[in-house]
Amino acid sequence: MLNQRALAYLSEVVRRGSFRRAADHLNIDVSVVSRQIKALEESLGVALLHRHSSGVQVTESGQFLVDHFQGQMSAEKAVLSKLQKLQGLVSGQVAIAVGEGFIADLVSEPLESFMTAYPGIELDVTMAGMDEAIDLVTQGHVDFALLYAPPVDAQLVCHVETKHPLDLIVPAGHPLMALRRQVFLQDIEGYPLGLMNHPFGMRHLVNAVAHQERISLRARLHTNSVAVLRNFVVSGIGVTFMPQLTVIDALDDAEIGILEMAHPALNGATAQIVSRQGRALTVSAEACLEHLRRGMRFFNSDAPRLLS
Repeated sequence: MLNQRALAYLSEVVRRGSFRRAADHLNIDVSVVSRQIKALEESLGVALLHRHSSGVQVTESGQFLVDHFQGQMSAEKAVLSKLQKLQGLVSGQVAIAVGEGFIADLVSEPLESFMTAYPGIELDVTMAGMDEAIDLVTQGHVDFALLYAPPVDAQLVCHVETKHPLDLIVPAGHPLMALRRQVFLQDIEGYPLGLMNHPFGMRHLVNAVAHQERISLRARLHTNSVAVLRNFVVSGIGVTFMPQLTVIDALDDAEIGILEMAHPALNGATAQIVSRQGRALTVSAEACLEHLRRGMRFFNSDAPRLLS
C-alpha cells in the first residue's frame, strides 16, 4: 500500500519546486520530507524526482503518483461533501480561477447572491490568465475555472459554453465606426493597437488569426490588465480586442464603440467553465458552478450581436 504521507509530501515538493519550499509550507523539517520521499522511491524501485542545484524536476513516474494522489484527494472531498448533503448540511470550500475580463460580471451580483444563499461555503477566487488558470485546474489547485477562448484540452471537461465573439473596441467617434460593416485585420493597420500579453485567451486568438491571415500586428501597448486596455481605448489613445460584456459599462456610457470582426474564429469565440477531467466536483463546487451559470451574463446566454 502506498504511503499517503509520502505521497502528500511528493505532491507538495512538485508543486513548490523544491524540498525546502515544500517543507516551509508544511512547517516541518526538510529532512523529514526528503526521507519520506526517498523511502517511497526505494519501496517502489523507481526515481520520482530528479534533484539539481536549483530545485527538483518530477519524473514521469513521479507525476503519475502525484496525479493519482490528487485524484484520491478530490474523490475523498467529493464523497465527504455528498455525505454532508445527505445530512442536510451545506458547507465547504470552493476554489475558482477567473480571468480579469469576467470579474465585473462575477461581482456585480452573482458572487453576493451565492454567498447569501450559501453562508457555510467559503470561496477562494484567484485571478489568472488563461494559461495559468488551466494549470491551476489540471494541477488540482482549484475546483474549476472561468476561461475565455480556451484551446481544446483532453485534460479539461467543459460544463458550460456560451458564444462571446472577440470584437474590436474603439474610442467613441473613431473613424472605423464609419465603415458600417464587419472589420478585417487589414483595416486596423495604422491605428495604435493594445493587446493582452501572450498567456491570455484573447491574445492567443488574435495571434492565431493574424498568423492565418499572414498579417503582422504591431501593438503599441502590451499589458496583462483588462482595465489598462479598457482605459487605453476610453482615453482615445488606441483600439483593442475584447468581448462585449467585458466593456459593457463603457459601451452603455457611450465612451467606446464596438465593431464586429469579419473572421469566423473571432466571431466564434466562447466563454467556458471547465474542471479537470476525472476529478469529481464537491457538492459545494457543483452548487457554485450552477449558480454562476445561471447568474453570470457571460454564461446564462450567448452575447447579442451588434450587426444583423
